[in-house]
Amino acid sequence: MSYDSFLAGDPVIVTAALTGGVHGKEATPNLPESPEEIGRAAAAAERAGAAVVHLHARRPNGERTFDTERFQAIDDAVRRHADDVIIQHSTGGTAAPDADRHQPLRTDPPPEMASLDMGPLNRYAHLTSENTRGLVDSLFDEMRERGIKPELEVFNDGHRNEVFGLLDRRDLADPVYATLIFGPGTLTRPHPRNFLTAIDDLPEGAQFNTLGFGRHQLPFATMGVLFGGHVRVGLEDNVYYRRGELAESNAQLVERVSRVANELGRPVATPDEARDVLGLRGA
Repeated sequence: MSYDSFLAGDPVIVTAALTGGVHGKEATPNLPESPEEIGRAAAAAERAGAAVVHLHARRPNGERTFDTERFQAIDDAVRRHADDVIIQHSTGGTAAPDADRHQPLRTDPPPEMASLDMGPLNRYAHLTSENTRGLVDSLFDEMRERGIKPELEVFNDGHRNEVFGLLDRRDLADPVYATLIFGPGTLTRPHPRNFLTAIDDLPEGAQFNTLGFGRHQLPFATMGVLFGGHVRVGLEDNVYYRRGELAESNAQLVERVSRVANELGRPVATPDEARDVLGLRGA
């Protein structure tokens, strides 16, 4: 990837990861869980600058679910409250049958985008998210059938290899869109050298999204802006605004990274501009 392409003036797409599937209101009371809470959080994030909302579904008791009907209720709430934000469903998860992982793709209408984890990763002391190639291919095939753009989630160096492997096995519509994830454990170690290596080791013409977990969220979002990529922030990945201070909302985190982008000469993309960048129109 040529650094000549990293020009000020190119729009930056901000994704807001609103709730996630792991921590709940015990981590912060500001985390939205019900469809109505998620819908209102999506609208506030969109007003703050988010073009994309990354969605997980929760049961009424706050537990993660892949249930199509629950995703449908969330989508309906997002469309009721937000203006034109791009809906992106999560298909990632742990200890769920492969069939369940397909359910977020089956809402009516389907989401414009969905996440696709590119390989296995460890979670906590006793859980592994397997993400076999067979599952990756089957999820990708259903996304293609339903006109959903995959957001390739790349948690480590091996997952970058899997991106090239998927390109060998399947035809991906341009541009390839990969989220590069930095943090502890199975994730790529959060160091600037590793960030530069990662963005230099993507398919030609790929667009990249930058995700830093916890305290790494803002520094890595800033590097993503500086080097011509896009950014993901939100309470799924980081519940703090600064050390010892809980974030008030997803919108607060979006507002901050939007200010950073504008100060660095990158306008924040509207949903329609994001659709143009990501090739979503007519998908």
